[in-house]
Amino acid sequence: MEPFMKQIETQGITYLEPLAGSNEWYWGMDYTNGDLYEAEELFQMGHPVDRNKLLFVHYPDGRAVQPVIAQRGQYLGRCPICHNGRIAILMADFPAGRISVLQFDSSLEHVLEQTDIPLSAVKDCYNLMLKAAPLMVTRQGSEDTFQILWPENISFEIGERESFWFRNGDKLYFSDWEEDPEHREEIIVRKLETGEIIDRFPGSSMTMPDGQMWILT
Repeated sequence: MEPFMKQIETQGITYLEPLAGSNEWYWGMDYTNGDLYEAEELFQMGHPVDRNKLLFVHYPDGRAVQPVIAQRGQYLGRCPICHNGRIAILMADFPAGRISVLQFDSSLEHVLEQTDIPLSAVKDCYNLMLKAAPLMVTRQGSEDTFQILWPENISFEIGERESFWFRNGDKLYFSDWEEDPEHREEIIVRKLETGEIIDRFPGSSMTMPDGQMWILT
């Protein structure tokens, strides 16, 4: 191959996305049973859940790693993130009834289990995600409820067009949009413990490859 071209063995995964919080890693996934919520529905209906694959590729050398190999009945969540130099991965084990947060230390080639959450602690896996900082397990349900499941246990209602962006200490930042009649975006800041709105202002949000949060006003 030409010097500027690399061939990366990705086990059939044909699309990679930048890993949030890192400017060195990309990630890709196959969707054997759809997303985590769809895999959960299949399991609840009594169907076997085929494990999915989650692959990471390092830039610029093109090194590909699969730090977690799911077993039968286990399913890996979308949108892993890089936090404190480690890759954090969400995994549901449906037969065992638990959700695990795993962290991959690429320098040691070692996977650690950060925490274990009972699957019964969540209504369902709809929009179950890892966020930062600190590292958190969050859920934004279809019923316009935002939850932090770990390390705290917090739940409150949000607007139907709000989406969680990031946490800074005891403040949670959400993005919102309106059509009245022109498209308008806002940043909403809420208290961590209560969800009370303490600030809102026009602007949009961007997460940069190294984890910086940019507010465009």
